[in-house]
Amino acid sequence: METKTPLRIAIVGGGAAGFFGALRAAEVAKAHKLAVEISIFEATSQALKKVRISGGGRCNVTHNCFDPKQFVQNYPRGFRELISPLQKFQAKDTIEWFAKRDIKIVTEEDGRMFPSTNTSETIINCYKSEAEKLGVNFCPHYNVQEIKVHRDETKDKKEFRLKFKNQPEITVDRILIATGSMPSGHRLACELGHKITDLAPSLFSFKINSPLLTELSGTSFGNSQLKLNITPEASSKKTFKQRGPLLITHWGLSGPAILKLSAWAAREMKHAEYKAQLTVNWLGLKKIEEAQSLLNELKNQNPKSQVKNICPQNLTKRFWHNFLANYKVDLDTRYTDLSKKQLNQLADGLFNTAFDVLGKNRYKDEFVECGGISLKEIDFKTMQSKICQGLYFAGEVLDIDGITGGFNFQNAWTTSWIAGGHMVLQEQAPQLVTT
Repeated sequence: METKTPLRIAIVGGGAAGFFGALRAAEVAKAHKLAVEISIFEATSQALKKVRISGGGRCNVTHNCFDPKQFVQNYPRGFRELISPLQKFQAKDTIEWFAKRDIKIVTEEDGRMFPSTNTSETIINCYKSEAEKLGVNFCPHYNVQEIKVHRDETKDKKEFRLKFKNQPEITVDRILIATGSMPSGHRLACELGHKITDLAPSLFSFKINSPLLTELSGTSFGNSQLKLNITPEASSKKTFKQRGPLLITHWGLSGPAILKLSAWAAREMKHAEYKAQLTVNWLGLKKIEEAQSLLNELKNQNPKSQVKNICPQNLTKRFWHNFLANYKVDLDTRYTDLSKKQLNQLADGLFNTAFDVLGKNRYKDEFVECGGISLKEIDFKTMQSKICQGLYFAGEVLDIDGITGGFNFQNAWTTSWIAGGHMVLQEQAPQLVTT
């Protein structure tokens, strides 16, 4: 229904969820010929900073999986709640949204999807151009300090008053908080009655100090299998498993398999002060007998060769040399001179090398956090607060986080798409609850 005065919408946060929510709201308003004023308030000078640096500056837009029930398996937290939203706007819809704006999204071997231009500037320029076309206001250096709920008795409606640092106060009808993992968004949500779940870093690599990894930075393994044992208390023990590419770094181990482990074990690792035991199956073998068979075959085929010159397939010689030295095998030893005990030790090492995890490192530009607004307090049909009518949330500010591979951006696109449309069209809020 068209109103006499414009509906005023404030988007707090100029990142992925904030911009996409603003664009969706503007599109819906235009389609229904409604008068709406939409402003994005960003505390810093730049918009879409995380989009710019994501994927090494290429922007991992989403992931090539179009079954919502399968897609949500990549979210350690929030997977149940996301099933319904993804049925309204999923990865396929993201691709189509960009296609309508002449941006092609392409798939890489591991399922990650990027703009065909291979630069995040394509996504950023698209959003900025769309915002300009649709009349969305972007307001940099607008740091929201406080949000107060105010009832205008003359108009018989509730409004929100936003107080900024060094900017004049404004009044709006709807608010979308899309501040990512920034503490300011959580603080604002708390002041409006929401609870914040236990916060912890996600997507981090492991600090490991071992001679086996010395001077091997950059060495990778295509299909390792990992097991992480965490003992936060003497009486309890939790185990997490993961398979995938592994990378040796200057400080320990990283790569997709490690990042996935860190996501699923984020809170447990935090409680254990990032101390744990990691076992690595370097070649992803199903049983130790396969490792024994592999080494026996090398011995039978190359009896007179020195062990340093012939290594198992999919291992680099540099790693193999460190591996042999780690098990005190002289590099000049001929295969025929390896004892059965030595072969078994090497097989056990290939299948089950144990490391002590000493801490964490954040991985490049991946700085996802787990924790956020309690999902019990959100109506996922609309992304509106169950506690405060007219207040919406989208993206990582919620207690939703995905593994690496485009899943966190898809959460941003999906939840902000729903929130943006509902802010414009929905006049009546669901039954409010007390938590």
